[in-house]
This record gives sequence, C-alpha cells and structure tokens, in this order.
Amino acid sequence: MDLRRPPRSSSGGVEPKIRQVGFFTPDASAPSEPMPPAAVVQAPSAQQRPVTASPPASDDFSQGRLSPVMIPPPRHADHLALGPHPPAAADVVLATSAPVRSSPRLDIVSEIGDDDSWSRAPSAVELDKSGKSAGAAMSKQAKPAKTAQKKDVPQAASTLASEKKATERPPEREKKLDAPHPRMQFDDVHKVEKAKKRAVVNQSEAQNRVELFRHLPQYVHGTQLPDLESKFFQLEPMHPSVYKVGLQYLSGEVSGGNDRCVAMLLAFKEAIKDYTTPTNKTLSRDLTAKISSYVSFLIECRPLSISMGNAIRFLKSRIAKLPHALSESEAKTSLQSDIDRFINEKIVLADKVIVSHAITKVRDNDVLLTYGSSTVVEMILDYAHELGRNFRVVVVDSRPKLEGQGLLRRLVAKGINCTYTHINAISYIMHEVTRVLLGASSILSNGTVYSRVGTASVAMVAHAFGVPVLVCCEAYKFHERVQLDSICANELGDPDVILKIPGKAEDHLKNWADSANLQLLNLTYDATPPDYVSMIITDYGMLPPTSVPVIVREYRKEQLWI
Repeated sequence: MDLRRPPRSSSGGVEPKIRQVGFFTPDASAPSEPMPPAAVVQAPSAQQRPVTASPPASDDFSQGRLSPVMIPPPRHADHLALGPHPPAAADVVLATSAPVRSSPRLDIVSEIGDDDSWSRAPSAVELDKSGKSAGAAMSKQAKPAKTAQKKDVPQAASTLASEKKATERPPEREKKLDAPHPRMQFDDVHKVEKAKKRAVVNQSEAQNRVELFRHLPQYVHGTQLPDLESKFFQLEPMHPSVYKVGLQYLSGEVSGGNDRCVAMLLAFKEAIKDYTTPTNKTLSRDLTAKISSYVSFLIECRPLSISMGNAIRFLKSRIAKLPHALSESEAKTSLQSDIDRFINEKIVLADKVIVSHAITKVRDNDVLLTYGSSTVVEMILDYAHELGRNFRVVVVDSRPKLEGQGLLRRLVAKGINCTYTHINAISYIMHEVTRVLLGASSILSNGTVYSRVGTASVAMVAHAFGVPVLVCCEAYKFHERVQLDSICANELGDPDVILKIPGKAEDHLKNWADSANLQLLNLTYDATPPDYVSMIITDYGMLPPTSVPVIVREYRKEQLWI
C-alpha cells in the first residue's frame, strides 16, 4: 500500500483529488538545523483547515515515514534558479528531489477538490484567511531573495547546462536510425499509387481482398514471373545477380530464412564487385542508394523476412563506416569480406554452435517432435544419429506447402526412425512425445516466436500436455520489434494453393474469385507467445524467452544494427 495515499472515505462520497509528494523525514530525536527566517511558514490552525471526508494526516512522523507535501505550481521562472542564497518558502516546497530537514510544524497537508484548482492563483479571500502577518513577513523577505536570485542567474544557467550535457540525449539522426523503418501500409491509396509508379514488377490487386488484412499486399499470383522473365535484358540499372535472386523468390525455388538471406547477400556481393563509382559522386552514398534500389526490387518479388532486414542493416552500416582514405578497390574488397564474414559467423558457425548446445537435450529413448522443415533442427537430428543416440522423430506437417515430407524422406534415408502425421492429429500423438524441437523465422524483443503458420498451435498443445518446447534460432534473427498477434505484420501466400488437394481431381472452388462474398486467406507466419516456449537455443547459449532483450543488447554492442 502506498503510504503517500490517504485512506479512502468511509462515507461513500467522492474522494477529493490530492496532488502530493513524499520525502523521508529524519528522526525526531535528532537535532534539526535552524531554518532561515524566510522559510518559516505559519501553519494554519485547526479552525482554518478545510473539513473533508477523509481523516487528516497524523502529525506523528517516525523515522523513514513518507510525509505528504503539496506542490504548488511554479509561478515564476526564478523558482528554478539555483544558488547559495537562502531558499524562500516556495523554494523549500519545490525542492523535493533532495532530502531536506523538516519538522512536523512545517509539513502542511492540503487537500484540493478540483484537478485545475492547484494551478490557479489564490484569491484575496484565501489570502486573508491564511493570515496577514505571515503574508507580510513573506513579502518583506522575498524581495532580497529575488535580487539575490537575479545575480546568480549566470551560475544557475551554467549548472543547468552542465547537467543537461551530462544527460544529453542522442542526436536526432541516431534516434531516427534506431527506430525501425515503417512498413508499407497497403490500405493507404496514395502511397500504393506512388509505389506502383516506381515498381518494376507489374502486379494487379486481387479482386476479393480480405478486409482484416488490407494493410498487407494482396495481388493476383501467377502473372509476375512471366512478366519479369520477359524483361530480363531490359532492366539496365538492375544487376543480373539481384535479378536472378528475385526470380528465384517469385518461383519459390529459394525459400527458408537462411537460404533467402544467403542468396541475397551473395547477390549483393556480386553487385559490389562490379560496381563503379560515377563521377561527381561518393562511393558510400551512391552504393547505399544502389543497395536500396535492389532491396525495393526484392520486396516486390517477395516481402523480406526479419533476418534479411538485419543483414541489410549490417551491410549499410559497413558502407557508411568505410574510411574516406580507402580507394574504391580497397573499399569493395572490405565490403565483400564483411559479407563473407557475416555469412560464416552469423549463419554457418551459429548453426554449429546451436547443434552443440541442443545435442545435450537429446537422450536415448526420446521421442522428438518437429514441425515443418527447419534446417538447424535437421542438423541436430543428424548429429544425434551420428553419435548413436536411440530416438524416434515425429514429423508434423500441414498444407499447403507440406514441407515435412521432404524432411521425412531425408531422415528415413539416413536410417532414423520416424513417424509422419498432419497437424490436425497433433493432440493424438503428443502424449508420446518427450520434447518438441522447433525452428523460427525470428524472435521478437518480447520473446514472441515468429515462425511458419501452425507453430503456435503445436507449442500450445505441447504446453497443455506438459511437454517442453525448445526453439532453435540464430541470434541474427532476433529483432527489437514487439508483436502480440499475427495480423499487424504477416505475409499472405497464394490463395489458389489452398484449393489444390493432392489425390483429388475435382475442384469445387475453381471460380471462387467470381464470388464477391468469398475470400480465401493463406497466412505464411504466426506468432507464438513466450508463455508456451520453455527454452530458446541460440548461438549465445540456452536462455529463457525473458532473456531475449539481453541478446538484442549484445547484438547492438557488435554494431550489427544501425
């Protein structure tokens, strides 16, 4: 219970609002220093105090007890000036940041009925009630204090300037760079029209758009790839390697967080190798603009993942920090080596470190469940099989991609005992499982796991059965964004893929787009709350979801984010 808050009224009426602040009072037995005559304020008598429904505060203050004191509004700028002059009565009340010596006689409890009554000036009747003698003494001794304050204005200004310099905030440029880049809102008609004018890929909007996801791009699928293939030799500003990666994104040939990020970085490496600085331009600015145009093209082909965004920030930060003394060839060589180092350290070596941590959680006679197809989870299962561990794998899969089928074939080919099921039967198989191993597209700052759609359902069922859920994710996929649902940020897949059922030739919803009352939704990701995750295994070690902000801070120390 807060000691500064007075007890509520027992009469049932509306309690008057009080603006109070508390400070620790010294021991009553300790001798107090004599107060200056300007700080002596005559306390109102019991007859002059207002009668309220709440009981008055007690005057018996023990050591360490909070004493409520009213804060009047600052009516003059001189109250904020600092100096060696004796404080006035108003200064004594305002100086609540530092502990001051007080006595029960000087502590005045004021209860105010209205919110704005404390900010208005007292009327003549109130001043008359408060006592003319005290007011006269205050006015006589306030004049020399005011003159002393005016003399000490330069000293106070220097003191405030030094304090402001000590607690100076980062410049506006750094604050803008620290803030995440705003995502394109596709429900804004004007911004969409501007984006279409700059777009390389000709995309037509879907007829039946889902209302809840209008802020996300919803285009007709199947027409972009032939259009881009016909323009391959016409786009001169676009580098061929970047163009090729965009085509692979559209066709689905390159998928998965790590594969997409590596393909993008290698394309940027080739583009930097062939780059030549134009005349009357600097390398850092012009190359950054080139990379931005490449990124815009890749976004048109497929929205970027969070890990790809972190890699792009890393590359741009390295371009911005290039020394001006380097020649063009030396700068290009340095950037290419930075890209290779990022791929090797943050992806390849990070996966090996995750495997070395996760292998300690795999024991004999374990039944390990995994969902979809995760590269690092497959590496863990392969390494456990090489060590001779006796375990069984339950592969859970879902439409429309059915990624688990490819993982199942590879594991069975290596001699690992496997069980295959769809996600709708997860509750029937979970009682046999001892651990759940999942991959992740990203892990957000609040511990939310952002992964392929269906991961949240698997984690929730495992939590209901008391099965530990282990999420394997590289540290470069961590992001400072906070997300509580799968609606504000997501990716919409091709809705026609949902209609294709393997083994069935009939297509009852062939012309579904002609019906204005039917919308098909194919989400790509979902968000798993941290309450359903037992442990996150990363290249920094094994940690709970509550420690994710620590990894974000460590990543900032390495200056991988701008």
